[in-house]
Formats: sequence, structure tokens, C-alpha cells
Amino acid sequence: MKNFIEVAKTEDEQVEQIKKWLKDNGMQIVVGIALGFAAIWGWGAYQNYQKELSVQARTYYLSVASSPENIGAYEELQSNYSGTDYADQASLMMAKHSVDQQNYQQALEYLLPLWSSETSYVEHVSRIRSAIIYLHLNDYKKAISALETNNEGTFEGIYSSTRGDIYFGKGELVLAKENYQKALNEISADSDLINLIKVKLNDLN
Repeated sequence: MKNFIEVAKTEDEQVEQIKKWLKDNGMQIVVGIALGFAAIWGWGAYQNYQKELSVQARTYYLSVASSPENIGAYEELQSNYSGTDYADQASLMMAKHSVDQQNYQQALEYLLPLWSSETSYVEHVSRIRSAIIYLHLNDYKKAISALETNNEGTFEGIYSSTRGDIYFGKGELVLAKENYQKALNEISADSDLINLIKVKLNDLN
């Protein structure tokens, strides 16, 4: 499945985007939450609770990572640790596994709830991957809708490139070209995506 593989090739770039987001926002969020709980329980009690919570969630997450067929571990994560990074990452992992099994509707069931994630990178990755699945299913309207968000942030180049793919699939070549060109202007010059987008543009010329 060409388009899904192309997004998979951007994983390194997504990791860098995640690191940047955490660098910009992570410490402020962590400190704010930590201070709030410390005021209620005391720092020692909060540390013990947080460590136990993290260990339990991580155990379920690793179980899903090693065997996506382990639905029980995934359901435990969603029931008891919903909204945590472990739960969200598990959903992304289950969606990818479903795509590997060519079960695209099930993949969407894992991805769609993540559109409203408070963690920006989870929202963006889930929207982009949903759009690519809709594109594969030739549902261009839903593919475009998946990319409608108020703030594309550091993912703007990938959004534009994906829109280009969708318009190319629809046969709207002028719009495809515009979005590929826009992506070139938005994506870092040293990104591996640059050459891929240039190839797509050359095909349209």
C-alpha cells in the first residue's frame, strides 16, 4: 500500500517533531501537574503513585507492542489508562497492525478517537494516517476532512504533501501540484521527504 508506506518512511521525522514538542511543552506540563498533585498528597506519595501507575501502564503497553493480537492488554490500557501516552501509542500500534492485516475499517476505529487527543503529535499522526487510509479506500471527501485541523504545527509539510496525494488521486492535478509545492516550502530542506515530493512534482510536469 504505497501511501501508507510513504508515511511510515517519515517516522524519523515524526520522532524529531515529538522531541521538539516535548522540549517546548513537556517540562512545563510535567511541573504543573506534579505541583498540583504534590499539594494534595505530598511529594513522596505522589512519586510512589506515579511510579506504580507508569509501571502498570508500561507493562500493558509492552504486551501490546510484542503481540498486537493481545486485545486484553490493549483493553486494560484503554479502560484504566485512557488518555495516557501509553494508551494512545497502543492505539496507533493497533491501527498499524490492522492495516498490515488489510483491515482498514478496524484501523480507523483505533485512529478516529485520537483526533481529539490533547497531545498534539498524537492528533496529527492519527489524522494523517486516517487520511491515507481513506485515500486508499478512494473516499476522498473523508480523506480531506481528516486533515482539517486548526493548528497543523510542525506537521504542516506532511499535511500539505498528503493533501497533494489526495488531489492527485482525485485527478485534480493543479491542486495536487499546489500542495506538493507548498509542502516543499514547509518541510525542512534536509528531510528525506523532499526528494520524494520532488519526484511527485516532476511526474506532474
